[in-house]
Amino acid sequence: MTNRITELFNIKYPIIQAGMVWCSGWRLAAAVSNAGGLGLIGSGSMKPEILREHIQKCKAAIQKPFGVNVPIALGYSDEFIKIIIDEKIPIVFTSAGSPAKYTKLLKENGIIVVHVIANTKFAKKCEEVGVDAIVAEGFEAGGHNGIEETTTMALIPMVRRATSLPLIAAGGIATGSAMAAAFALGADGIQVGTRFVASTESSAHESFKQRIVNLKDGETKLSLKKVMPVRLIKNSFYEQVQAAENRGASPEELKELLGHGRSRKGMFEGDLVDGELEIGQAASLVKEIKPAAEIVKELITDFMIAKNKLQNINF
Repeated sequence: MTNRITELFNIKYPIIQAGMVWCSGWRLAAAVSNAGGLGLIGSGSMKPEILREHIQKCKAAIQKPFGVNVPIALGYSDEFIKIIIDEKIPIVFTSAGSPAKYTKLLKENGIIVVHVIANTKFAKKCEEVGVDAIVAEGFEAGGHNGIEETTTMALIPMVRRATSLPLIAAGGIATGSAMAAAFALGADGIQVGTRFVASTESSAHESFKQRIVNLKDGETKLSLKKVMPVRLIKNSFYEQVQAAENRGASPEELKELLGHGRSRKGMFEGDLVDGELEIGQAASLVKEIKPAAEIVKELITDFMIAKNKLQNINF
């Protein structure tokens, strides 16, 4: 497959593995890149010295492009950018903040910049500041989500109309048929998070992976909108958040409830009761934990089947 995304990143398939906290370390990024997609190291749950370690291990494991996701609103972003420049990382995905903050500096250092957005306003801002491509992430996604709650099906064509930049669709995409739908809506590539969490190489705890495999539809909900919107699996911690939000808790109260290390406790340490379990709605489609390379192959195979079905429809 060849299009604007594969050419921009010098990859075989227009499939990007999302940079997810506690789930996407160097092993997953390397596996996806080796399989022909673009693997991303998720820096959001790391400290600077840990990020550098993951970058160096990923370099040693592959000879193909990989990138780093940097959530701007979280701590250490300035240090992360310095490390990325020092380590000569070719591709950076920024998120959870303004695309203007680091784009100029990164591009001056020859780095391809992609920014994650959830509305047309920021899509246009990305174009203004010189971002190379956009990830448009819909309401269905896990992790930090758009406060507007616009679904992927609505968001992708809106963003496509708003900008001519290469467009990567994200949110609710876990199958090849969903990939085909995203392309039909105007996307040039897809970013996949949830499906890769339940991969062999994911650094998520095995109990969390198994919970994803057993998840039924309707068992996730967008929460913590006063702090930073995040889609959570319903558990004891989620119920506490829901009760606090229903009584009108302030952002400060919600931050206190969230505390420090809540996401680590859930996703990395496997506490399915009191941990923060971030995952997208597409989790209910995931029925097996398998190697990342098999997931990439499955996505492409199913995409081609869906594409051929559409081409064979007679009107």
